[in-house]
Formats: sequence, C-alpha cells, structure tokens
Amino acid sequence: MNITIERAALLRSLGHVQSVVERRNTIPILSNVLLRAGDGELSLAATDMDLEIVETVPATVGRPGGTTAPAHTLFDIVRKLPDGSQVELDIGGDGTILTLRAGRSQFKLSCLPVEDFPQLSSGDLKHNFSVAAADLRGLIDRTRFAISTEETRYYLNGIYLHAAKSKMGSLETPVLRAVATDGHRLARVEMPLPDGAEGIPGVIIPRKTVTEIRKLVDEAADRIELSMSDNKIRFGFDSVVVTSKLIDGTFPDYERVIPVGNDKVMEVDAKLFAAAVDRVATISTEKSRAVKLALVRGALTLSATSPEAGSATEELEVNYQESPLEIGFNSRYLLDITQQIEGEGAQFTLADAASPTIIRDVADSTALYVLMPMRV
Repeated sequence: MNITIERAALLRSLGHVQSVVERRNTIPILSNVLLRAGDGELSLAATDMDLEIVETVPATVGRPGGTTAPAHTLFDIVRKLPDGSQVELDIGGDGTILTLRAGRSQFKLSCLPVEDFPQLSSGDLKHNFSVAAADLRGLIDRTRFAISTEETRYYLNGIYLHAAKSKMGSLETPVLRAVATDGHRLARVEMPLPDGAEGIPGVIIPRKTVTEIRKLVDEAADRIELSMSDNKIRFGFDSVVVTSKLIDGTFPDYERVIPVGNDKVMEVDAKLFAAAVDRVATISTEKSRAVKLALVRGALTLSATSPEAGSATEELEVNYQESPLEIGFNSRYLLDITQQIEGEGAQFTLADAASPTIIRDVADSTALYVLMPMRV
C-alpha cells in the first residue's frame, strides 16, 4: 500500500475513528486502526467489538492495499505534523512496518495483519429511515444527561428509542420517542415519526454510542440514515458509518413513573431559576446537594443549609396560585433539567413533598422531565 493524503483530512478522520479505541486493551488488534486504500480513497475503521466507526476520505493511491496500525500513536503523530503538509503512508515488503513520511519527518510503526481485525457484521438491518441531523441532536442532548451510570442496572445505561403515540387531547400522533432514566430523574423527548420508522423495535442505544454519535452529528450533513434490527443499529452520513450493538435488556415501563394526578402548577423564568438554584446550592453539602423549594402564592424561596458551610436563601417571583408547599430536590439534577429548557418559561407540576414532579418547557410540548424529590 502506498498513498499520499492531506494532513487535515487524515487528522479529521483519525480523530473520528480513534475515539472508539479503548486506551487499555487486552487484545492488541483492538488498539489498531484498519487502513484500506483503493479507488482514490482511504478507508479507516476502528472497533471495540461493540461499536465500529468506518470513514472514507479522498487520497492519492499509488498502490492499493491495507494494514492495521496503532490508532492513538498514528493520531498523535499526524496531530503534531505541520499544517498543510502532505502525508505519505507506505507498506513495503512483508507488510509488518508502516512508514509515514511528511516533509523531513519519518516514522516507522509496527503493524498487525488485516486478517486479524474483527468485523462487526451488521447482518440484516431491515428497518431503515432518516432523520434531520438537528432532530437527532435534539433527541440526544435533551435525554442523555439522565442515562444511568450504574452498571448493575445495565438496561438503563443508554437511550431507549422507539415509536409511540403522543396524546394531544383526543388526538393521537405517531412519534419517535427517546427516553432515559437513572431512577432519580427521567427525560422523555419526541419528534414526528419519520417515514419508514413505523414498525421499528424499541432499542436501547448504549451510552458510548450516544457519545460518539453526538460528536459526529455536529459535522454531519442535513440528514442521517438510520438502520436497525433487534440487536444492532447503524448511523450513516457523509462518508461515515457507525455500527453498534444494542443493549440486550428490557427498558422499564417508564409511563408508570410519570405522575398523572399532580395538581399544583408553578411557572418560572427558566434562566433566572437555574441561576438562583446554582447560587444557593453553593452552600449545600457535596454529598446530598439538596435545595429546598418553599412555594406560596406568587413567590418561591430557595434555600440550602450545611452544618459546615452555613445557609443560603433566595427569593423569586413565580406564577403559583395553589396552597403552600415545601419540597426538596438534588440541585445537580434540577440544573441538568432546567438547562434543557430553551424557552423562557419552565413549568413545574407538583403534588406534594414526597411525590415526583413533572417539569416542562412552556414553549415546547415535545419534552417532558420527571424528577424525584428528596428529604431536606
């Protein structure tokens, strides 16, 4: 194999694929990136056996062929080369050494055989549809903060994506819905169901896949092609294809934890509220991060106390006409949710100090958040 490629193009593609490669690997081949050259392009692939990213990039191919090279080392070398340089990659002789030349620099890297590189066979992904990049970004951004990090409840370690029906009064609209929960808070976000997504299985997309896709979506074209089966999902856009295994588990019936009888409604300016919570929480203990909300008609008092640091209170004007109520929340969780609210107003629908609270964006009916209270 012999190719010449522009540094910027190689660096961008290496940056995409090498982020999948784990720093510590017991299987040497999984530390490598697969390089294949032919037909005026270079294909790069990396995998951790659960997630695979393949990207193609234009290159001048002198001699087609392939090899695998250490992903992080190759990325670091290319990153440190001067801007605008042309990079030559050459495999000669027995194919065990990759020579990289750029200007007066030369590097020789040990390679492993292409045959050893595992392929994440995708099988038949019979459900195919496309979504706008902005819509996928919205689904991910507004739910991923609620993904559980508790490995014992592995079925909560991802975003549950499925087709559902959204009720607006007496009307039912088909939607594509994303849900994430860690048992303390829940995020449910939906968008109109894309053509072709009617019969999709409910799938749980792992946290690492969500993270990698989110990074790539920023550079994506307008639309992203999704293909899925019961155990795999593929995202395709521009010159990148991401294939991932799905979490093999059953996502809990999240509808059961969304309360229906909450009758106390508070509306508040989301940004003012978030800033006030952030200030008051400075006092709360690192362990509990508890903030108390005391509601009376037209006013909210936020407070926090800590045996070591002291106490803090702040008052806000709110739209609230119900009986007085005191309720406590984890301030970090409260901020995670209010930061998702893009409109000016946040609406809290409450019941009592021990029941879950629903939080919505007044200007956006597609997102709903549930937060469990805590004793303060």
